[in-house]
Amino acid sequence: MQSNPTPELQRLEARITELEIKASFAEDLVDHLNQTVVRQQQQIEFLAAQLRELKQQSASDGGPATRSLRDELPPHY
Repeated sequence: MQSNPTPELQRLEARITELEIKASFAEDLVDHLNQTVVRQQQQIEFLAAQLRELKQQSASDGGPATRSLRDELPPHY
């Protein structure tokens, strides 16, 4: 004969189930955030490489290394 679980045992089982669900969602979120960080790091490295390349091109062109932002203003200013 099976005995019915006590209300306290039922509450504990419900809490454990809820915690397991929350832990699963948290793990999925951490995995997603990790993928995002990896992708952003790859983009940062790519952009840094492009920036180095542009600086090298600028230096090899013999042009001024720095430009004034005023030279970059659109005509309506």
